[in-house]
Amino acid sequence: MSQNKLYVPQGYSGASHWRDARIFHRALDMARTRLLIVCCSFILAFFIIAGRLVDVSLLRGSGEANLAHSHSLQARHFRADIVDRNGELLATSLKTSSLYANARVVLDTKEAALKLTQVLPELNYNDTLHRLQSGKGFVWIARHLTPQKQAEIIRLGLPGIYFQQDERRVYPHGELFAHVLGYTNIDNQGLGGVERKFNELLLSQETPLKLSLDIRVQHVLRDELLAGIEKYSAQGGAGMIMDVRTGEIIAMISLPDFDPNQVGKMGLHKEALFNRITLGAYEMGSSFKIFNTALYIENEISSLTTKYDVSAPLRVGRFRIKDFHPAHYPLTVAEIFTESSNIGAAKMALQMGSSLQKPFFEKLGFFQPSSLEIPEIGSPLYPKQWSEPTLITASYGYGIAITPLHLVTAIGGIVNNGIMQSPTLLKVDPHKEKKGKRVVSEKTSEMMRKLLYMIVAQGRGKKARVCGYEVGGKTGTANTLNGKAYKEGSNLTSFTGAFPMSRPQYIVLIMLDRPQAIKETYGFNAAGWNSAPVAGKVIERIAPLLQVVPINEEKIVSEGNPMLIHVSAPQKGAH
Repeated sequence: MSQNKLYVPQGYSGASHWRDARIFHRALDMARTRLLIVCCSFILAFFIIAGRLVDVSLLRGSGEANLAHSHSLQARHFRADIVDRNGELLATSLKTSSLYANARVVLDTKEAALKLTQVLPELNYNDTLHRLQSGKGFVWIARHLTPQKQAEIIRLGLPGIYFQQDERRVYPHGELFAHVLGYTNIDNQGLGGVERKFNELLLSQETPLKLSLDIRVQHVLRDELLAGIEKYSAQGGAGMIMDVRTGEIIAMISLPDFDPNQVGKMGLHKEALFNRITLGAYEMGSSFKIFNTALYIENEISSLTTKYDVSAPLRVGRFRIKDFHPAHYPLTVAEIFTESSNIGAAKMALQMGSSLQKPFFEKLGFFQPSSLEIPEIGSPLYPKQWSEPTLITASYGYGIAITPLHLVTAIGGIVNNGIMQSPTLLKVDPHKEKKGKRVVSEKTSEMMRKLLYMIVAQGRGKKARVCGYEVGGKTGTANTLNGKAYKEGSNLTSFTGAFPMSRPQYIVLIMLDRPQAIKETYGFNAAGWNSAPVAGKVIERIAPLLQVVPINEEKIVSEGNPMLIHVSAPQKGAH
């Protein structure tokens, strides 16, 4: 049979049979064609669906997926730890899991939103639903989940819900180092304090960042400061301890404070975030008499036995300068300092003049912001024209406002043989000599140390005395401004002390904001009644921790105390 001959099924014959055979073959060809079309359609549909899946999961979602990938890459380079001077952990990063969704793959957005909010009650249902219905390839759902929460979500078996490795910054000591360390945001970027200042360094290095702080001393300072604020019903306070030889800050506290672990979960009051030590500019009151007296001695204006009449208030224009504890007889320069006479300090300043005072304040750094390794640094406030009223009021701590950091740094220079060191929050290599800036001579420094010691031993700062340690210091009481006028009885009090005074190593500042008089203080709320005793308690507790060797007081009594000044008759320039 030829190839083109029509096949006639068995049992068929004749013309009609040939016609039926043609119909049969035509129907068979049509069935084959339809079958081919159906197969091609199935193949085409398969490729369309596969292409769509690739488009959704890989191509069109690549922008958001790359964002997640970048987060993952960043999480692999964990933020470096921060430790104190002894290697104790202050800040670290913990591995966590964060939840995200590919909204294009989620099948039932309402069901997914409901189940997720049941496991994570902190999520808002409507907000979660909106994210899942956004049509985006990458949307955050929740950050920093615990392993338990991650396991619960995995058990839900929700399509389009994924996890990625993340990290969370943790501060083991909570509020203790809040204003120094600062905090990070949810993406581990530093937003304050050391975390912000060294943000790039902490993200790029693996070795811990070692600070100058001592966790033991920091705890004591905060503990006693909190007790003082409560006892005297103060509205806040601040404290600082510095090594005068190196400028290392051993402890720094500003109250009220905050928990850096909870910054993202709670609304913080601005006052809690405010660092009083480095940002606040205050008129520091009688603490400035340290600089006034040091300048007087340095320039040999006269001697410590030179007397000034302080029996009557001093009139400057429409203002009257008076003493808190008036003396009705002339006082020597030494007594003016130890008795904290405003009138005497003003008369000393008038004799020196602004040509000496202003450059000296500039040398002490009072006209520019302090240098410290945190971004929260405030600027001092001072008049552009250094008039006579400024000269007078600045001698006893009014008319110029500086930060407590300025104050401690400058007093540190006065007592440290005249060498002022720049403050630092980083641990200093003990084998490397740190050069400072000379602000007064060694002779002036020695004399000022003796005067400061006498204030604590016999004068207004005696409540800061600590048995076995040579403590010296100066009280500072300044009325606070209420609008444009000073409010009597509303004080900012401070005590700045150093020890041991024969060979100064540490300087301690205690500052209380508007402390109240109590029965124990006999109705007084000046610094000698509140800030001084708090400082004494701090020194008593930290001196052994810092391995400061106590003195033999029995030997001092029997042989005489070399820190006490024995003044004789006036020398030159007495009046």
